[in-house]
Amino acid sequence: MGSIQHTESPVATAAPGRHAPPATAAEPPPRREVWLAAWPVTAVFILSNTATPLYVLWQRRLGFSSGMLTAVFACYIVGLLAALLVAGVVSDRVGRKPVLLPALALGIVAGVLFATAGSIAALAIARLLSGVAVGAIVSAGMAAVTDVAGPERRRLAALLASTAMVLGAGLGPLLAGVLSEALPGPTVTVFVVEIALLVLAVLVVARMPLPRPAGPRPGAWVRVPSVPRANRVHLLLGIAVFAPGITSTSFVLSLGPSLLADLLGTSSRVVAGATAFVMFTAATAVQFAVRRLKVAAILPAGAVSTVGAMASLALAVHLSATPLLALAAVLAGAGQGMGQLGGLTLISARVPAARLAEANAALNVGGYIPAGLLPVAVGYLSDAVGLSTGTTVFSAVVATAALAGGAVVAARRRTAL
Repeated sequence: MGSIQHTESPVATAAPGRHAPPATAAEPPPRREVWLAAWPVTAVFILSNTATPLYVLWQRRLGFSSGMLTAVFACYIVGLLAALLVAGVVSDRVGRKPVLLPALALGIVAGVLFATAGSIAALAIARLLSGVAVGAIVSAGMAAVTDVAGPERRRLAALLASTAMVLGAGLGPLLAGVLSEALPGPTVTVFVVEIALLVLAVLVVARMPLPRPAGPRPGAWVRVPSVPRANRVHLLLGIAVFAPGITSTSFVLSLGPSLLADLLGTSSRVVAGATAFVMFTAATAVQFAVRRLKVAAILPAGAVSTVGAMASLALAVHLSATPLLALAAVLAGAGQGMGQLGGLTLISARVPAARLAEANAALNVGGYIPAGLLPVAVGYLSDAVGLSTGTTVFSAVVATAALAGGAVVAARRRTAL
C-alpha cells in the first residue's frame, strides 16, 4: 500500500508538562459520512445526462441530423477521456480536493452554457466541459469515497460510489423531462437546478476529511491510466463486462429520444427522461441486489443482461414495440450496473490505495472508448441506411462483445476472481 498520511484531520497535542496519551487506532467515520462523500459523484452525473431528453428541442431549434446529435454526445466522451489521462494520476499525487473542486467548477460552467446555448458549438462545448467534470469525478470522486470509508469498508465504498454514479445518471434526464414539460424555459430551468446541486457538492467536498499523499512520485503526469502489473488481469476482467454494458446505455442516452420519436411515435420529453431514469434505476437497484454475491457471479450476470438488452432493442425497433424498448433499457442498465460494480469491487479490493484513482480512471477509459465511438458510428450509419438497420447492427456488435467478455470472465474466474 502507498504511504498516506491524514493531514486534514485534527491532531491532539499534550499539555505542557504532561505525557501525551498513547496512540489509538482511528475509528472508522460514521456511515453517514461515507454516504455524504458520494454526493459529488451523484451531482456531476446528474449533469452528465440532463441534456438527453432536451436534444429533440435543440434539434428542432438548431436543425441538425442524428449523426450530428451523436457527434455532440461524443464531445462529452472526448472531454471525459481527456480528463481520465490526467485526473487519476494528479489525484493520487496531490490529493482529491485539488481535482474535485476544479471539476465541480467546470460542471457549473457547463450548466451555464447549456442554459444559454444558441448554437451547436455552444452545445458541443458544454458537453465537452461536462465530460471533463465527469472524468475527474470518476477518478478522484470515487477514490474519495473509498478514502472516507477507510480500509474496513472498501466493499461498501465501491457499492456507494458505483450506485451514486448510476443514480445521478438516471436522475438527470428524469428531472429534465419533467421540468421541461411542467415549467417555463424548457432548456433553462433544469440547468439552474443542476447548478444549485453542484454548489452543494462544492460545500460537501470542502469539508471532507480527505488524506493527502506523503510525497511526490516519479513518472509522467499525463499518461494513459494503468494499474500495477499484478492487477492488470483484474482491470481487464472488469472492462470486459463494463464496456459492453456502458456502451448499451450510451446508445439509449444518445439515440433513445430519436427512437421514441421516429419509430415508436412519441416525442414526450417526460417519456424520454423516464426511459433513461428507469434504465439507471435498474442499474442502481441491481447493485444493491447483488452486493453480497462474489465478483465471479456478478460479472457473468452483467454480460448476460447486456446480451438480453441488445436482443430486446433489436426486436423493439423492428416491431415498433415500446414495452420491448423499456425492457432493453432495464436490461442495459442492469448490465452496466453489474459490470461497473464488479469492476470497481475488484479494483478497490486489489489495487494499492496510492494507485486507486488512476485504476478507477483506467476502468472508465476501457468502458467509455467504445461507449463514445459506437453510438457515433451508428448515428451516421442510421442517417445513411435508416435508424432501424443502424440499431440492429449496433445490437449485434455489442451483444457479441458482451458474450466474449462473459466468456473471458468465466474462463478466469477460478484463477483471478
